[in-house]
Amino acid sequence: MKLSLEPVMNPSKLTGNVFDIKRFALHDGHGLRTTVFLKGCPLHCCWCQNPEGIASTKQVLYFANSCINCKTCLAYSKNGGITSQEKGIKLCREKTEDWDTIINMCPTNALQYDSKTYTVNQLITELKKDLVFFQSDGGVTFSGGEPLYQAPFLLESLKACKQANMHTAIETTLYAKKEIIEEIFTYVDLIYVDLKILDSKNHQRYVGAKNDGILDNFRYLLTSIHKDKVIVRTPLIPQMTATKENIEQIAKFLFHLYPDVHYELLNYNPLAKAKYEYLDGTYCFSENPKPYNDEQLQKFYDIVLQQGIKHLIIE
Repeated sequence: MKLSLEPVMNPSKLTGNVFDIKRFALHDGHGLRTTVFLKGCPLHCCWCQNPEGIASTKQVLYFANSCINCKTCLAYSKNGGITSQEKGIKLCREKTEDWDTIINMCPTNALQYDSKTYTVNQLITELKKDLVFFQSDGGVTFSGGEPLYQAPFLLESLKACKQANMHTAIETTLYAKKEIIEEIFTYVDLIYVDLKILDSKNHQRYVGAKNDGILDNFRYLLTSIHKDKVIVRTPLIPQMTATKENIEQIAKFLFHLYPDVHYELLNYNPLAKAKYEYLDGTYCFSENPKPYNDEQLQKFYDIVLQQGIKHLIIE
């Protein structure tokens, strides 16, 4: 992964791919927020909640429940990108097609792009529509994918947000070069950071990459001037992150870096599985687990508290 923050000659013409803009978000920072989901992620968590955000380029989604099997798309498919099957159609996204025309001709919107391209100015114009809702501690949160993957676009967008007096937040994995983090976090008021798995081998197995650089970035971040605007999160994924050993290791690691760190455990979200069908993907669980109940969550909380963490966020 090559990320660069070299000077941009004309920042206003810089573009980024956004796969969702979620308004009135309540769990992505303080107050009412608008969350911008940026495409592209160098990691491949097998439980990813936003699989449509992994690829950096636009992809075509197929919503089978909206398809009326009219075969209009087949008439415009010239190179095998769409084939017929017993129920509906099958996509071959690698094929070269006039996907714009195919999508536009679908009468029921069963075919759609998973994202939209914005210039910085276009995105800020969109965000300014929500300024009235940001007046009571609200603001803009950049999420993903991994927002640092589109570092130049993110940086210029954050600068524009600050010029418009918007509170800014980011949700990141810290999988990026230190110099990118140093530059970008200057314009961020609140930093949510995932720390999924501490053990290197398990991180490679479940997340798809080594975590040496991530842990080095944590060591920098939690000893830097930014440490008091950081909230560390661990998603509780059954059999993967949600183990006594992993939560204990993470809590111990964080406490030794910064005893006053704010830490949050995120309950398992079973809703992501449905998204994989739109992308012809396979979810990590054949039988989708249920979220943890209060008693089970308390056991994880106790593990964290036993390691000395004082600021455990419980919702």
